[in-house]
Amino acid sequence: MNDFPMDLDTLAVHAGREDLAELGVHALPIDLSTTNPLPSIGIGGDSYETLATGGTPSAEGSAVYARLWNPTVARFESGLAQLEHAESAVAFSTGMAALTAALLAFTASRGAPHVVAVRPLYGGSDHLLASGLLGTEVTFCAPEEVRASCRPDTGLVIMETPANPTLELVSIRSVVDQAGEVPVLVDNTFATPILQNPLDHGAALSLHSATKYLGGHGDVMGGVIACSEERATMLRPIRAITGALLHPLAAYLLHRGLATLPIRVRTQQETARRVAEWLGGHPAVAEVFYPGSHGDPHGVLGAQMSGPGAMLAVRLLGGAAAAEQMTSSVRVFTHAVSLGGVDSLIENPAALTHRPVAGDAKPDAGIVRLSIGLESADDLIADLGRALDA
Repeated sequence: MNDFPMDLDTLAVHAGREDLAELGVHALPIDLSTTNPLPSIGIGGDSYETLATGGTPSAEGSAVYARLWNPTVARFESGLAQLEHAESAVAFSTGMAALTAALLAFTASRGAPHVVAVRPLYGGSDHLLASGLLGTEVTFCAPEEVRASCRPDTGLVIMETPANPTLELVSIRSVVDQAGEVPVLVDNTFATPILQNPLDHGAALSLHSATKYLGGHGDVMGGVIACSEERATMLRPIRAITGALLHPLAAYLLHRGLATLPIRVRTQQETARRVAEWLGGHPAVAEVFYPGSHGDPHGVLGAQMSGPGAMLAVRLLGGAAAAEQMTSSVRVFTHAVSLGGVDSLIENPAALTHRPVAGDAKPDAGIVRLSIGLESADDLIADLGRALDA
């Protein structure tokens, strides 16, 4: 679609669907084939070699085997790449599979086993890095400490903005400048491509837990990394070897989700603004965490991120007991992990998503995280009011 510039809303509907007219279909097709015919031994062998080493099928070649490549997955990748202003994207079975592939591609396998990670991060990411499971050594740091934390054997810098769970805003450009030649991976799950495009600010990789906003309905899991074609070629062989390709049905649901992503994100964001403002005036709330609520010294909002998004958190005066009471008392919100769906969710990160995080970096037990859905703002506020008053 690059030869026909489009507004973001139009692009979200049409990106990755360029071949549908040629196929004679209107809705996205799903190819569930696990294996594919081979025109000849020679072409089959050459196709296998191409796909196993990070390439994509040629017009004359074969897709060979679904662990290597799938057209339904490729369409979703194309659509997401266009929204992220990237040359390519590589889709995985989950967000954690995507992060694992990035770590394997850029660290120990290349003789650069050291990772710099800017906290806070999603608890699963933090846990994977701290475990050393993939042969990596990690230095956790604050955003302004990236330069001092990098070493000659640093293979990757990892950051998340807005950060999970307390929504800190981090300047991508500042981290990239400090990292120098070291590639920077940005977890863009909370912002989505609708509000933020990390590659435009110098990042090498933009990662999404596609399970969240990209799918948007709480019924599909996946992960995806947007990047240059050169870096995609490094990620695809790892996906093939580890068997982490996104399932075609999941790719179909995620691609379908892209079409409504702009309208969902913007509507949820407006509701979140209202909810955050109301929570700030409630006597049971000690602090509200919402992008911009603590200021924006690096000018992230507006310059890097076009809006604050639909995630927020609160710290309750009553601590862990109040968090237990609040999460157990809601009726419109669902007490559950995950985020980014059409229905609103509430959870206590210290007990759940960030449970494996080291004690000195774990969120306060009185913090409750909210993912705002598409319900009425009045109904959500009334639900929280009942829960907080209890």
